[in-house]
Amino acid sequence: MTDHDLIVRLQAIVGKAYVLTADSATQRFRRGFRSGEGDALAVVRPGTLLEQWQVLQACVAADKIIVMQSANTGLTEGSTPKGAYDRRAVVINTLRMDQLQLVKEGAQVVSFPGATLFALERLLAPLGRQPHSVIGSSSIGATIVGGVCNNSGGALVERGPAYTELALFAQITAEGRLELVNHLGIELGETPEEILGRLQMADYTAADVVDDNRVASDKDYIRRVRDIEADTPSRYNADPSCLHEVSGCAGKLAVFAVRLDTFAKNAEERTFYIGTSDTTALTELRRRVLGSFQTLPVSAEYMHEETFDVSDRYGKDTMVMIDKLGTDRLPLFFALKGRIDGLLKNVPGMRFFTDRFMQFAMKFWPDIVPERMRAYRAQFPHHLILKMHDGGIAEAREMLAQMQAEGQLAYFECTPREAKMAGLHRFAAAGAAVRYMAVHAGDVEDILALDIGLRRNDRNWFEQLPEEITQHLVHKLYYGHLMCHVMHQDYVVKKGSDPKVVKQMMLDILDQRGAEYPSEHNVGHVYPAKPELAAFYKSVDPTNSLNPGIGKMSRKKNYT
Repeated sequence: MTDHDLIVRLQAIVGKAYVLTADSATQRFRRGFRSGEGDALAVVRPGTLLEQWQVLQACVAADKIIVMQSANTGLTEGSTPKGAYDRRAVVINTLRMDQLQLVKEGAQVVSFPGATLFALERLLAPLGRQPHSVIGSSSIGATIVGGVCNNSGGALVERGPAYTELALFAQITAEGRLELVNHLGIELGETPEEILGRLQMADYTAADVVDDNRVASDKDYIRRVRDIEADTPSRYNADPSCLHEVSGCAGKLAVFAVRLDTFAKNAEERTFYIGTSDTTALTELRRRVLGSFQTLPVSAEYMHEETFDVSDRYGKDTMVMIDKLGTDRLPLFFALKGRIDGLLKNVPGMRFFTDRFMQFAMKFWPDIVPERMRAYRAQFPHHLILKMHDGGIAEAREMLAQMQAEGQLAYFECTPREAKMAGLHRFAAAGAAVRYMAVHAGDVEDILALDIGLRRNDRNWFEQLPEEITQHLVHKLYYGHLMCHVMHQDYVVKKGSDPKVVKQMMLDILDQRGAEYPSEHNVGHVYPAKPELAAFYKSVDPTNSLNPGIGKMSRKKNYT
């Protein structure tokens, strides 16, 4: 099958409007949210599960590389093509398939590949239930299936990373055959056409939903995160215990649906904003909460002062948009932003136009950081946003009052508005470094974005870099999830310094500290896959036809 024949076949399956081939039309699908970009023969956007199956069949018959993509919000380049391949690549974007189906009276949900966390949150709200993750990533359209495929999330202390053993997926066998595997735990028939057609139409009953020993969330996470004396991280992408078929597959399987647990909403929640000049106070707080509290926190988000400042300035537009527009319209906004940036990319002086324009506009917008947060920034270098629920609220009040009386920290209990803005400020930090680079492109060589799982018993968790590294950096941005010891560390590298050399020096230090990386954003094209993870990828994709090259593995057919 020639490339032209394949394009014609794809157009016949999904319609001409949903097969993109022009560079300007495909760019936003070929370029990563933070970094990374590659070539593709086409971007295909199927609208039904059967269309996705037929698209996969055509691509396999034509011996093409397949890159599965949903919202393309990943931070390690794993959802776009990258580098040179031995075959042409086709990107299959799944966002049009966004159906959600509640099962077991809402205790579980079946998610199609394009359904977002935000849509699930909205669907569950009238039932008094929540998704496995409700943190900020949902604001920019992150999908449920994308999270499962990357073991993402984990900021919610009682739930851990996205994980399920119940899924419907296609894989390419060692003999090169495309096979549909129904491990969804729902009886849907025998042939791919019957299975996919019945699921699309929700043509099944409660009697067809099977309950067995397979789980739809990480049932062991609370025990792991509470084990504060363990010499290993609580979660990281190469952890073999979290790799199962679709879970952690990173696009090496083509996913049609996953089945996940949902969770009852908390009766009451309160947010505490904490400032301190000494990280040992946060270490003690963490160990007391995990070691003795009856009720674990909802979340515990750390920010260093430098992150506070960069997010304050370069994440302000994100905070304003979410605050004023809500999350409904943000996916459309980011899609429009991608189109504009794609059109202007090669126009002299217009690269990063949307980023620079938004930064300029924010100079005229009033300050949106609450006054008490602003006062804490002037006083303390270390900040923690601690959200508790139900019985944990009284436990936190007692502990924090005692620690404040001892002079270890200061805190205040947030109003609902303060709690919302504190959360948005922390969320905006993830994109603030990228925005900084866009505005200061002439002073910045690159951004190194590391997500690191520190040992659970590590008391000296705050990084102290030697001068041989800091001389190459404009900013060091530290933020993360305190309870599980997963830290996000973004480094803005000075113009003229070699990011690869700087990164290797940092990784050498992390190796000495017994850290694991990456911890929740997966390897993508940024990190090498460790032996256990590489073996898992090869087991689910033996011909190396789906998302080849991730984990810095071979890009060639059969991993040759």
